[in-house]
Amino acid sequence: MIADVRGLRPALPILIGTAVMLSLSMGIRQSFGLFLQPITKDLALSVSDFTIAVSIQNLTWGFLQPIAGALVVRHGFRPILVGGALLYLAGLAALAAAQGMIGVVIGAGVLIGIALACTASAMAQAAASRAVPAAIRSMVLGIITGAGSLGALAAAPIGQSVTTAFGWRFGVLAILALALVMLPAAWFAGRVDRITVPRAAGDEIADVNVTAAIRSALGRGPFVVMAIAYFVCGMQLLFITTHLPSYLAICGMDPMLSAEALSVIAVFNVFGSLFFGFAGGHWSKTALLGTIYVTRSLVLGWYFVAPPTPGGTLVFAAAMGFLWLGVGPLVAGAVVEMFGLRWQAMIQGLAFMSHQLGSFVGAFGGGYLFDAFGSYDLAWRLGVAMGLTAGAVQIAVALVWPTRYAPA
Repeated sequence: MIADVRGLRPALPILIGTAVMLSLSMGIRQSFGLFLQPITKDLALSVSDFTIAVSIQNLTWGFLQPIAGALVVRHGFRPILVGGALLYLAGLAALAAAQGMIGVVIGAGVLIGIALACTASAMAQAAASRAVPAAIRSMVLGIITGAGSLGALAAAPIGQSVTTAFGWRFGVLAILALALVMLPAAWFAGRVDRITVPRAAGDEIADVNVTAAIRSALGRGPFVVMAIAYFVCGMQLLFITTHLPSYLAICGMDPMLSAEALSVIAVFNVFGSLFFGFAGGHWSKTALLGTIYVTRSLVLGWYFVAPPTPGGTLVFAAAMGFLWLGVGPLVAGAVVEMFGLRWQAMIQGLAFMSHQLGSFVGAFGGGYLFDAFGSYDLAWRLGVAMGLTAGAVQIAVALVWPTRYAPA
């Protein structure tokens, strides 16, 4: 283990670039809920109109993620990562210039959705997985994932304060300036292309084509169950990031509380990602996933059952942050255990497609139910019930159907 840690030095530029790219890609995207109220009021849109753009973003991200992963096998990481960073900047610029729903959908929806498929969690975890030894891979993935929401520590306060002072368009432009750092970060992360993909025992699909790799993934029971449960994960997270600021505004809370809550989520996500990265190296990754889903659902139900308070909101944000992206290293590690490294980005992308379908439901469905019933009550109750069910099934399957290949 000590030798493995010492051997990380050549990989540090890759890991730092990957962490910074992921931090900004995910952190900025997690701050979009701050613009829901200002944009809908200024452009005369409904809540569900805005969430259509966020939902399109998540669907675009999800459906293009396996394609981006397959392109990495053919063209390498660097062109995909750098191209995604450029598209991210273009999406923020289009959003800042939007004059109606079409502009919001193109900027916040389509362009940033494509960019996330090239720069966000699946690609960052695949690059980091290739750069480090297997013995410390789970912990390193936890560290990289923990960085995934640190960007919100900068993006959320900057976006909120600039929006309050100068309007939402300047708030988006301020975040665009922050996103410029993604370009050099993606370039350094692309150094992973110099590393030869190691072949592990049991890596039975290393030399197959893309069709056979997809067929192998969809034919393996633990992977299918994990992907289905991942749907509920995406639904819960996007419901919170999209609708928590609106919910707090409706309840008369200080607008800065939303930014503070997102920042607390980002901080505690670091601790949660580190913990679950460590835990995934010692216990069943899929059982840990189920535990996260059950616990997160219980916390969600506790918070929404009563009117919010500033203290309760920050406690909720801390608990949710700890349970936030800890799923990342667990899913990535489980995919490597089942299928090896060569097709990791694509197969993880298949699971992530399910996650993003859930994100669509969480963002758009939450807005639709709010417009239909005038409150978020039904939305959070459905989220809690589905999370408890998915978590229980995931734990049960993990106990009777292990993911790890037997040693060759």
